[in-house]
Amino acid sequence: MTPAQLTRAVLSSASELGVADVPGGVRLAPRGARAWGTGIALRLAGPVGVPAVEVARALRARLVNAPGVHAVEVSARGFLTIELGADADAALLAEILQRPAPEPLSDDPARDVARWAEAAGGAPEALLVQREENPLFRVRYAHARSRALVRGAHALGVRPDPRGARFDDAPAAPERALLTALGEQVGNVRRLLAVADAFLRVERERPTLPVGDEKPSAVHRARLALAQAAGAVLADGLHRMGISAPDHL
Repeated sequence: MTPAQLTRAVLSSASELGVADVPGGVRLAPRGARAWGTGIALRLAGPVGVPAVEVARALRARLVNAPGVHAVEVSARGFLTIELGADADAALLAEILQRPAPEPLSDDPARDVARWAEAAGGAPEALLVQREENPLFRVRYAHARSRALVRGAHALGVRPDPRGARFDDAPAAPERALLTALGEQVGNVRRLLAVADAFLRVERERPTLPVGDEKPSAVHRARLALAQAAGAVLADGLHRMGISAPDHL
């Protein structure tokens, strides 16, 4: 199960409670490795006329047996924490990699700067600077870096394989931060920056491609899937803003 599928499962479970005013969407907040939290029970408690913790328990009874859900916890205040199964990382990467790629946009620095400034702010002259402190450059550079890794992997005969994804569950692990950013449903600019920064950190600390005499392994194939997924999300997000996503930078 992916975070997007979990969102639909939560809303479906809420509708089964017979509440007349089920929200049209629900935001899941990260709560650790493959775990997501939601306060939807607090929103439903008023219309239902029962304490939020009881609504949360009713939702838990429906969600706990859903395919791909490993565990569901209810806090004393009625917050739900839903932990997905061990294959959730691979499912997320596979889902992202299956999405159609957006049509490439022509390179137009003036347009790109104007679109970013409109959505996220920033002085145009600062957004033209090719340095890491420039958020627009950082996002576009991260995309270009992901594409370079795909080209390098192809030359080495390495193919992405999310099925072998077994990443570190530690909250501080760089891959975990990137997986969380890929799965989190937040505003486009915020998500782009989170994905770009997490991806560049992964590349510094967990090289995607074999180094020296190292032989390609399942670890490299999984890391390549992670890098390619990051690039896909960055390309899509930039395209939504009308900004080009370069393959070379």
